[in-house]
Amino acid sequence: MASTTALDTAQAALWFHALSDETRLEIVERLIGGERCVCELTDIMDAAQSRLSFHLKTLKDAGIVTDRREGRWVYYTLNRDTLDDIEGLVGTFKRTSRTSPRVMTCCD
Repeated sequence: MASTTALDTAQAALWFHALSDETRLEIVERLIGGERCVCELTDIMDAAQSRLSFHLKTLKDAGIVTDRREGRWVYYTLNRDTLDDIEGLVGTFKRTSRTSPRVMTCCD
C-alpha cells in the first residue's frame, strides 16, 4: 500500500474500527499463537460465544481474521497479508510525518 487513496482510506477506517475495541484486540492477541477454535476462545476469554461471534465477525469483515469450518466448529486465524497492509499503512503515516514540512496556510 504505497499511498492513501479514497478506497484505501475506507479500508483503513474498517481496520482501525475493528481494532478499536478491547475485546477484539484481545482476540487478535490470542490468535498470534496460531489458529483457534471459537470454543477455545470462549473458554480462554471467559466470554459468551454470541459475544465473541459478534467481535469475530467484525474482525472477519475487516479482513483481519479468516475462518474455516470443520464439522460444527469454526476455526479462526489472523490474516497475515492484512496485518502486513496495516503495518505498511502505519509506516507510510510515520514516514510522511517525518518528511513533510509543516506548511502554514492560515492563522500565520
